[in-house]
Amino acid sequence: MDNTFFQTLFDETSVLFNNGTPRIPDTTVFRKEYDFIIIGAGSGGSVMANRLSEMRDWNVLLLEAGKEGNMLTEVPLTAGLTSITGYNWGYKADPMKGACLGLKGGVCNWPKGRGLGGTSLINFLIYTRGHRKDYDGWEQAGNPGWGFRDVLEYFKKSERVQIPELRNSPYRSTAGPVDVEESAFETPLLKRFIEAGRDLGYMETDPNGEIQLGFGKAQATMRRGRRCSAAKAYLVPVAKRPNLDISMYSRVTKILIDPVTKLAYGVEFIKRKRRYVIRARKEVILAAGAIASPQLLMLSGVGPKDHLNEVGVPVVQDLPVGFNLQDHLNLPGLVFPVNQPVTVRERDMRSPWYILDYMIHGRGPFTSPGGAEGVAFVKTNISFTPSDYPDIELVMGTGAYNNDESGSLRATIGITDEFYRNTYGSILGKHAFSVSPVLMRPKSRGRIMLKSANPFHWPRMVGNFYADYDDLVVLREGVKLTVDLIESRSFHGIGARLHSTPFYGCEQHRFRSDEYWECAIRRIGSTLQHQ
Repeated sequence: MDNTFFQTLFDETSVLFNNGTPRIPDTTVFRKEYDFIIIGAGSGGSVMANRLSEMRDWNVLLLEAGKEGNMLTEVPLTAGLTSITGYNWGYKADPMKGACLGLKGGVCNWPKGRGLGGTSLINFLIYTRGHRKDYDGWEQAGNPGWGFRDVLEYFKKSERVQIPELRNSPYRSTAGPVDVEESAFETPLLKRFIEAGRDLGYMETDPNGEIQLGFGKAQATMRRGRRCSAAKAYLVPVAKRPNLDISMYSRVTKILIDPVTKLAYGVEFIKRKRRYVIRARKEVILAAGAIASPQLLMLSGVGPKDHLNEVGVPVVQDLPVGFNLQDHLNLPGLVFPVNQPVTVRERDMRSPWYILDYMIHGRGPFTSPGGAEGVAFVKTNISFTPSDYPDIELVMGTGAYNNDESGSLRATIGITDEFYRNTYGSILGKHAFSVSPVLMRPKSRGRIMLKSANPFHWPRMVGNFYADYDDLVVLREGVKLTVDLIESRSFHGIGARLHSTPFYGCEQHRFRSDEYWECAIRRIGSTLQHQ
């Protein structure tokens, strides 16, 4: 398939849905001074811009390096395609001795959203708050006000759940700006997935409710079948406020900090090759994400003294900026062929009926969030966490890598054509689905560093994946649990089985042995852009 098919289709129809004009005006004339300057229009910056501009006496400037989304970013199923467009910064991690060894260049891709909405513009839309113990752990670490009881109030304030059976839940809300839906499209796989979970002793649960352990249908940040990004939820409704300026294509290069008082008083940024310096009366708010935020702090002189001296940045404040980097790691590429047409293949999506049904009614498989249908939170037999604290997430997709004809899934992760051909060549185009096990709580820690003092150079991303062997062990056990789940009686009726060709590069190990799975994880295990 021509890998530009869906992108061209949705680009051409963007005019129909946006009336040919941007929904958010781009500021080109600036005040000399604002009360607040916010750097980054992602999931944090969009909220800050909305809330601060409620105060009519405060002038707010929101700076974003990217642009507004288009129809391609609106479509849940094509989430993978957005990562091979300019809406993704295209970051790559530093080479690691024990991770990403079979990916292109031997490095991990690290997708990060570039545009209004940040990564909420390109992610796979799955809405998951996390476990209550995550937040209670933050509080116990010395952060009062960040326990689960405290943050639940704000989760409820932000969401507008559109799932009928959850509207009256004490853990959910129907009054917020972020729409949360389930796809109206469903395959027979979901019922079998939930039944298989019951056979293992897990209930069908709301993962954003009282109990996280369990199986259920994927919940997604969607509004009537289209992506509900942070920009759509928080910026579109307030974009024309007279005290809010939103500037796209604006690359912040430095936060201006008084070396004596250590107070930030403004920013320097580049927009369309022109340099601007704008001052802040009250605050500069850095909301550029887990990669760009530490990079910008260090470029501005705030960071480890030795490292800043090494790259030639004058030190304003010696602080351990950039440390403690972590991400959710997963093993993509587990493919389960079936003997019935119950999955969604990429070639099927070229059907005019599916396309028109989505364009006109917002229905059908295009509403599937990144192709995900089922989500589960489980515990492995080797878990290092308490009994009610899951260590693995399972994401079941209605399709699989053997049907990645456009190459978007391969490109997102960095899978080589050689790996793809040798691993999936015998089942290309056949009905199959996937389940990706995800490591919930990695112990390994990485670091963000500067490559140079040039703000247009990418930072160094030192992942250190699997530096703590426990991470590899737990993810390996999660893979084994996944295979056992799908080969259980609940899936016998459709003949589901693990694809029998070993992952390319791991043929030397006994198929399905611990050594084999560890090899697979080290070769094509990747991140889920959840830093």
